[in-house]
Amino acid sequence: MSLWTLRCRTPTSPTWALLRLPRLRRFSSFAGLLHEGKLAPEPEFHKSGQELPVLRLVGEDGCLVNGAELPCSLDAYLDMYKCMVKVAVVDSVLNSLQRQGRISFYMTGTGEEAAQVGTAAQLGRRDVIWAQYRELGTYLHRGFSIQQVVDQCLSRCDEPGKGRQMPVHYCDASIGMQAISSPLGTQIPQAVGAGYAFRTASEPRIAVTFFGEGAASEGDCAVALNFAATLRSQTLFICRNNGWAISTPASEQYAGDGIAARGIAFGIPSIRIDGNDLAAVYLATAESRKLCLEGQPVLMELMTYRRGHHSTSDDAGRYRDSGQVKRMARQGLEPISRAKLLLKEASDWDDEKDADLREEYRLEVMDALKLAEAKPLAAVRNMFEDVWAKPTPELQRQRQELIEHIERHPEHYAEKLSKYKDGKAGL
Repeated sequence: MSLWTLRCRTPTSPTWALLRLPRLRRFSSFAGLLHEGKLAPEPEFHKSGQELPVLRLVGEDGCLVNGAELPCSLDAYLDMYKCMVKVAVVDSVLNSLQRQGRISFYMTGTGEEAAQVGTAAQLGRRDVIWAQYRELGTYLHRGFSIQQVVDQCLSRCDEPGKGRQMPVHYCDASIGMQAISSPLGTQIPQAVGAGYAFRTASEPRIAVTFFGEGAASEGDCAVALNFAATLRSQTLFICRNNGWAISTPASEQYAGDGIAARGIAFGIPSIRIDGNDLAAVYLATAESRKLCLEGQPVLMELMTYRRGHHSTSDDAGRYRDSGQVKRMARQGLEPISRAKLLLKEASDWDDEKDADLREEYRLEVMDALKLAEAKPLAAVRNMFEDVWAKPTPELQRQRQELIEHIERHPEHYAEKLSKYKDGKAGL
């Protein structure tokens, strides 16, 4: 079998190590009958192979492990750190606003900031991304503004989704971010199709899809991996294994060696990374993207931890040990504090600068909130537009029924409609 090599540093090797995985090839389903494959005179049952290593460059003490090198400049590392802090501040403020009733719903990515930002920092500007719903850092790093985040969460008139989606379901085609979908797994095969199109058109860009280990249990994920492998789609699969699929722990989701092992079974180069190590995520994404551009789909499994609730509609305290959450939040294990330890050791970054940065972002979120609350809600007509080039008779009938209903009961809708763009005329 031909082999390809992926260069990576491991905790036990100070130099480049070789993670040897099978190259994508066409296996004949009749290999045994044609005596081309390995034959066995007795029944052999294979449960699992060798456990995959975890790529880590920076330890919990903020120091590079065993002589490893930082894969970027300190300035670039600081920029990524600042973006991680921005994610944490936005999450904290908007989550609090939801508890106050000013936002209908919210989902944080607390504890997963490195997985979001470290990947985004190595993707090309023309790469197209299908995110799930904990990729706020990916959006922010690619240029999505805090104002756009707040506008979307409040369904304001000028947000790209036109007020038709629930909060945290962002979209912005101008920065290569496709619309987030609530149903799990739907984005995974979509990214495979795009990656296949990029390969057949010889375009030097890739399609990227993010998903959690819970979504990996959906049939769409298995289908997507198989399509990508056989079609040599230029697709990068990024699985954030944060330990929890709402209330289901990872220990009850699979019996094998996690998610990365599935990629190998499908013939896809796969790697497991410490998802709380910003440097490791950054390096692995760079190497994975190179392979994708060569027509090799890649699966990255980022080992991290969901420190918050699944969403504001969830109470994780009912099914999760609070002690476990505290252990996973300790300094050096969670991603932001680990990156901060490295910066404090290797540069002039200190607690005062850190506090100033957090306050700057907090004020930016509050200013964005004031602007958003002064804007009208998206026009009511948006619910009938954009799906069809020409509205169907059924859509036209439904829209007319709504207009007639409002006209019959003006006392119930006059004040409400005034909050929407163009008011009644916005129908």
